Amino acid sequence: MTYQSPISPGRSWYEDTAGARPDYPALDGDRACDVVIVGGGFTGLSAATHLAKAGTNVVLVEAHRFGDGASGRNGGQLGTGQRAWAEELEAEYGFSRARALFDLAEEAKAHLLEFAQANAIDIDYRPGQMSVAHKPRYVDAYRKHAELMAGRFGYPHIAFMDRQETAERLGSQAFFGGVRDTGTGHIHPLKLVVGTARVAAGAGAHLFENTPVTGISSSGGKVRVTTPRGTVTADKCLVAVNAYGGTLEPVSAAHVMPIGSFIGATVPLGADSPVLPGWEAVDDSRFVVRYFRKAPDGRLLFGGREIYAVNDPKDIHIHIRRQIAEIYPQLKDVEITHGWGGYVGITLPRKPFVREVMPNVISAGGYSGHGVMLSNFVGKLYAETVSGNRDRLKLIEDLKIPPFPGGRRLRAPLLFLALNWYALRDRL
Repeated sequence: MTYQSPISPGRSWYEDTAGARPDYPALDGDRACDVVIVGGGFTGLSAATHLAKAGTNVVLVEAHRFGDGASGRNGGQLGTGQRAWAEELEAEYGFSRARALFDLAEEAKAHLLEFAQANAIDIDYRPGQMSVAHKPRYVDAYRKHAELMAGRFGYPHIAFMDRQETAERLGSQAFFGGVRDTGTGHIHPLKLVVGTARVAAGAGAHLFENTPVTGISSSGGKVRVTTPRGTVTADKCLVAVNAYGGTLEPVSAAHVMPIGSFIGATVPLGADSPVLPGWEAVDDSRFVVRYFRKAPDGRLLFGGREIYAVNDPKDIHIHIRRQIAEIYPQLKDVEITHGWGGYVGITLPRKPFVREVMPNVISAGGYSGHGVMLSNFVGKLYAETVSGNRDRLKLIEDLKIPPFPGGRRLRAPLLFLALNWYALRDRL
């Protein structure tokens, strides 16, 4: 019987191509350790790996299977810098801090690739990413961005593309210009999840799947994480559940909102297809962003239908095909072999959320669609914090992340209205 994630609709192309996906046991009985981690995505597994390699006794519990959440089902694009452009961060925080945040993200990118290579994790990395303007009025911003990145932030890998070059590199006339970044690329995210879990277990981390957490408390210098069949008592705790925390921890729930994002995979397009001849990944300028790339076998992986309500979408294939046809009219009848989705965690300013939410308990998430490299690196930075160096994690902790308005009852409908307004604006 084919495994289906209980928390994310559809079966992904990643699941069919990741190879063996080992099972880990459920927690059965009480345990004591130095650090307990709640959540087995990129952040949690990375933290477990680095902690275990440093000799820390670490226990990680995951409610479902590793990779069932956003870490194993996302678009696979690394990006460059933070989600906000470096010049936007400079306007808000000043140059020194913006440069530090950019440099941290560049280190995160390098670390991910070095980690995969050092641990023999085949993540199907392919270089190249393009960001493109879906409206003429955005083109100048992309031109200025390329100039600023090379001159002010010391990043020479981004080049501006005019409309003709954009059309040639995408194989589509739908965009008006953009930038091409040769210093980043895209990966198979589930292979990274599976590989990181293997490395963590090999380093001595105690990993448990199918172990939902029912409560977290901190008192008397100890943290207690309760599950249906046992309690984990630890000195410190990392909460790394991102979009799937529910009401488990109220501070994170007030600052990180789950939104649905959905991807379709087409049949292989063939060697003569004009679509993405250079095999770069693409994201566009819509607030409700569309993102796409070609898989190693030539099929198009296309994401773009976001939802902001709590119900799973229907007919993923139909909606994804319609969006593909807006960019590639020749693919209006293309067969969609896989359609899947899941929830990603966003914050109001689309910057990551890291906070100490109770004594000795740090929560991390809200990567806002920029989490492939950042979430892995936040796990490493958390391990540094446990060893006594919190300075680098503080760069992210100190970001201004307000709670969503409306409280627990009204924040979801308010966000639904606001983001659907942005989606309408994207079309105007």
